[in-house]
Amino acid sequence: MTASSTSTSTSTEPPTSTAPVLIPVETEPFPGAHGTDPLPDDRPVAVSVQGVYKVFGRRPQEAVRRLKDGAGRADVKSLGTAAVIDASFDVKQGEIFVVMGLSGSGKSTLIRMLNGLWKPTAGHVLLGDDDLATVNAKQLRALRRSRVSMVFQHFALLPHRTVLDNAAYPLEIQGMGKAERREKAQQALDLVGLGGWQDSLPSQLSGGMRQRVGLARALAADTDVLLMDEAFSALDPLIRREMQEQLLDLQQTLGKTIIFITHDLNEAMHLGDRIAVMRDGRTVQIGTAEEILSDPANDYVAQFVADVDRTRVLTAASVMVRPTAVVPLGGGPRVASRTMREAQVSAAYVVDRQRVLRGVVRDADAVALLKSSGDHATSIESIVHDGVAPVSVDTPLAELFAPAAESPLPVAVTDDKNRLVGVIPRVTLLEAMVPPTLEEPDAVGQDTTEDAPAPQDTTSTEGADA
Repeated sequence: MTASSTSTSTSTEPPTSTAPVLIPVETEPFPGAHGTDPLPDDRPVAVSVQGVYKVFGRRPQEAVRRLKDGAGRADVKSLGTAAVIDASFDVKQGEIFVVMGLSGSGKSTLIRMLNGLWKPTAGHVLLGDDDLATVNAKQLRALRRSRVSMVFQHFALLPHRTVLDNAAYPLEIQGMGKAERREKAQQALDLVGLGGWQDSLPSQLSGGMRQRVGLARALAADTDVLLMDEAFSALDPLIRREMQEQLLDLQQTLGKTIIFITHDLNEAMHLGDRIAVMRDGRTVQIGTAEEILSDPANDYVAQFVADVDRTRVLTAASVMVRPTAVVPLGGGPRVASRTMREAQVSAAYVVDRQRVLRGVVRDADAVALLKSSGDHATSIESIVHDGVAPVSVDTPLAELFAPAAESPLPVAVTDDKNRLVGVIPRVTLLEAMVPPTLEEPDAVGQDTTEDAPAPQDTTSTEGADA
């Protein structure tokens, strides 16, 4: 417990200090806050990647054996190029899972295994109950038609077809009738803001509009999983941000499972429910944006996130701590006075039986009520000061500085039922702005190896049609 820097009154006289008062807090974070196990997520797994390796070259299995024994990427270079090394993660239904890394990290190779374009050298890629590492060509085509769709970086539109027919193309492949597929495609175009452009050709659209056509095409297919490979990388910054916001809006409505590949850290932090950071073919950390910012797995990740605007990523939930001086509304002035005296504070938040925040009580008022009413007073409702301005758990840190400066108490954090779930002292808010201390500088971006070239792949790609 950190004592207040102000002098607190423990006598029956009201305190004379006008300095800000502080509520002491425990340093133990709440469940679900950064640094603890996340709240239970019972959503089923949509995609599971289990111990996946991808090696291009003449002796891929020997390279995998040596990698499993602890060899590095450079150690097996004579056997082949290790593009992905021991990748393992689960993606839940309705989650946006972002895979982020620099050029040569293996992220593009990974997504090609997630849609079956390349088969893993070792390991399993499960789409529901189907293992893409073992399905035959016919099964793979069926999975692509009904279970997984993809949005490409460079649009991949058919130039001779209208916007509507481009969006309807996957439904045409599925054998859907013309009228029905055009209706569904039009609905998808309306979702992405292209209503009225259905009769235009791709050449008549801007880059952002063409990418919207690609997104509409994927949505029209109505598949379980949506793969997006650097989908917004070719767009201008303003259009790119607009597309990111539109994707988040669509996700709120549709709840798709999205695996998004990017090299842009800010994009990853903005979009991802969870983020996997890759380097040299390996997944070095998986976590939420807040977890990666606040607790990087190693110096590489720490350097990677050093320049991120933490105030836009971290939220109240990630920095709040548990208040220890909380007074029950029905406890009476003696309980209130004793609680504040033992905590060495001159004010405390007041909650009712449901832990709903009701306001603030000060020790001077509790003492005065006790003097006037003695033990006959059973409630402190008459001395509770309202006007408290709490923040929600998902409020960005950027929006906490004003309330922290205006309030003499730590900022109260409440849930959607206005229940007090934590507080944020000023010192905690300031500490959250300091990036984790780096130990030894580690070169970021020195890996110039491109994602492994396909021509050397000796694994059959039968049925790997786009």
